[in-house]
Amino acid sequence: MDGDGRAELLDDGGAGYDVPVTEVGAPVDVGLDIAVLGVEADRARAGAGPLDAALALEGDLDAAADVDLDLVLQQLGGGARLDEEALAACETDLWLVDLAQSEDSPLVDSLLERASAPVLFGEGHAPERHSENYPRWERSLFGKLKRLVGDPTQAVGPSLQALLDEAQRPARLELPQALANTPLKAGEPARQVWLLAASLGGPAAVKAFLDALPGGLPIGFIYAQHIDASFEAALPQAVGRHSQWHVNTARHGDPVRCGEVVVVPISNELGFAEDGAMQIAERAWPEPYSPSIDQMMLNLAQQFGAQCGVIVFSGMGSDGSAAAAYVKRQGGVIWTQRAESCASPSMPDSLREAGYSSFSADPRELAVALVNHLAEHCS
Repeated sequence: MDGDGRAELLDDGGAGYDVPVTEVGAPVDVGLDIAVLGVEADRARAGAGPLDAALALEGDLDAAADVDLDLVLQQLGGGARLDEEALAACETDLWLVDLAQSEDSPLVDSLLERASAPVLFGEGHAPERHSENYPRWERSLFGKLKRLVGDPTQAVGPSLQALLDEAQRPARLELPQALANTPLKAGEPARQVWLLAASLGGPAAVKAFLDALPGGLPIGFIYAQHIDASFEAALPQAVGRHSQWHVNTARHGDPVRCGEVVVVPISNELGFAEDGAMQIAERAWPEPYSPSIDQMMLNLAQQFGAQCGVIVFSGMGSDGSAAAAYVKRQGGVIWTQRAESCASPSMPDSLREAGYSSFSADPRELAVALVNHLAEHCS
């Protein structure tokens, strides 16, 4: 807890693997080629090297329509080596240099003299993927990569237009009789509040989930989406236009209401007062994500405890993994979107692989499961 009683993540400094940065040339936009100098190809593919979080971005970024990542692995141990001629011919947007294997290589000096792209240096091994230090290490690395090559989640905003252009109205689930017979006053404060968390590929998945849900459920949602702030205003209409749910921006001092989906602010942290009223703080979200799904999970679980749940949809990285244990300790439920239905599966995968997710399915199946869950527990 910090001084005002807010649950927060441990500080990133000093734990795990540190990634010092040297910039050579100007940052470039996402749509990137990454060249890795000093990582044995077989080690890198196995995820044993110090750059495994960066390497894991390959599949995530390839899944985004507007992002193209070609990862160039050059083997510097034992076999063929990258000579200066090949180095000069390599066109890339970012160099990742493993100092543990490249420290004595003259190519490093040549790279610093000639490279027009940013250079990121790393030394030592990354923490194990599901170790205590891994989420902090990955956030540190992701923050540095974002400053150097741009934010991959910028591809999320332009994808909203396709959702706004959709003419089809998907089939909606029936409200179970057990819930239909339960008195529910429209707009009353929700006693159960669930977080819908998403990043790359998230808006389409969240829309499919909401489209399937019937109205009249005794629950409210908050929706945290990694997206550029310039698209924040378009997000409620894009995901809510075909559903029976009211998708609104957060209102300071109001409760989350039944039948409502509150879009979490992009720039300012959202928390809750003791009575459950939403509190939009003056402070920004902890880096590197905006909004921070980890921090939103902490704030939600601290207030609602066993009356909260989290559904993590498509997204890159592992935002949410650091706070998952706290949510579970507070009695909250964590579900995830199934990898095969994700545009980018690493965010839900990180929770599932760590054992935090108790159920995984595609968006419509998640809606079915939630309706049945509420019918069982609220009737």
